Amino acid sequence: MKYNIRITKTRESHLSEVDFNNIPFGRVFSDHMFVVDYRDGQWVDPRIEPFGRFSIHPAAMALHYGQAIFEGMKASKSNDGRPMLFRPEKHAQRINNSARRLCMPEIPEALFLEALHALVGLDSDWIPPQEGSALYIRPFMFANDEFIGVRPSENYKFFIITGPVGPYYPKPVSLLVDQKYARCAVHGGTGEAKAAGNYAGSLLPAKLAMQKGYDQVMWLDSNEFKYVQEVGTMNIFFVIDGKVFTPELDGGILPGITRDSILKIFREKGFQAEERRISIDEVAEAYKAGKLQEVFGAGTAAIVSHVSKISYGDMLMELPPVEARKFGELAKAEINGLRSGRIKDTHGWIVPVNSHVAVDA
Repeated sequence: MKYNIRITKTRESHLSEVDFNNIPFGRVFSDHMFVVDYRDGQWVDPRIEPFGRFSIHPAAMALHYGQAIFEGMKASKSNDGRPMLFRPEKHAQRINNSARRLCMPEIPEALFLEALHALVGLDSDWIPPQEGSALYIRPFMFANDEFIGVRPSENYKFFIITGPVGPYYPKPVSLLVDQKYARCAVHGGTGEAKAAGNYAGSLLPAKLAMQKGYDQVMWLDSNEFKYVQEVGTMNIFFVIDGKVFTPELDGGILPGITRDSILKIFREKGFQAEERRISIDEVAEAYKAGKLQEVFGAGTAAIVSHVSKISYGDMLMELPPVEARKFGELAKAEINGLRSGRIKDTHGWIVPVNSHVAVDA
C-alpha cells in the first residue's frame, strides 16, 4: 500500500550551523519531522513538516498514565554517499510489540517504512560522513486523549524525529551492580517493551551510581537480585574463557536488534555465543579465576560500549584494556563496516533509502 505523505519543506535550514566533528548526542535535530494522527480507529493525515514545537492539552493521557513508547535506530552513508538504514523492518516490528503491550494501536509497517524513507531521504545531508557517527532516528507514539481517567486512549500521535550524533560512549564505562533497585522488568511486566516509563524508573539508581563514581548500573532480576539482565539502557555480553554469553530473553529483557545482530555475527564466524541465565556470582567467579575476558553493552546508540570495571559488593572487577579485547571490537567493526559499505552485506540488513515522494512548496 502506498501512503499519501504530504511534505512541507522548511524555509530555513539549520544544517550550516552543525559542526559534524563535535556533535553532542541527542541535542541537535534535523530540519523536518514526520507526524501522523490516530483518530476514529485509523491513522490519518500523514505528513512531514518543519521540525518544531507542538502543543498538547494539559490532560493529554500520556502525561498522566504513561501510554508512551519509542524506538531508536540509525541511518548512515555508504562509502559512495548513499543513505542507508540498518534493519528498519525489525524496528517497525518492535514498536508494534511495544504498542500491543501498552494497549496502543499498531502503526502499519508499510506506513512506518515509507515515512522513514521519505524523512531520511529529505534530510540525508544531515547524516555525518564519519564511520561510527550516524543520523539517529527516534520514532515515538503517545496517548493524546484530553481526559483524566484510567483507560486506554482513543487518540494518539506518532512522530519520527532525527538528529546527527557521534559515538554515545566515547570511552569504556564503569558499572555498579545494583542490589536494591530493579528495572520495570518483573515477569509479565513491561521490560521487553520500549515504554517511556521503564526509563524513568532507571534514573534514580543511575544517579546514585554516578554519585559513587560509576557511569551506569548493572541490573539484576527483581525476584532474587541474582541474575544479570541489562546494563544501563543496553543489552549486555560477557566473554568468559573464550565463549560469549548474554542473558536470555525472558519477557523482562528488551529484544535488542543490535543484540540479535551481534549474536548472528559471532555464530556465523564460528564462535560460541550462548543465550542463557547468567548469575552475577558466576561472573564474579569467572573474574576470580582469571577467565572473565570482556564485558560490553550493546545497543543502537552505542553499538558496543566496553566495560572497564564492575563493582559488586566488596569486589571490584577490573577488565583488560580495550586493545586486548577481541569480541566487542569485532562486533563494533563489523556493524560499522556494514553501515558504511566497507563490509559486504550478506544478511540483507542494509536497506538503501528510497525517498521518491512529492514535496509541497
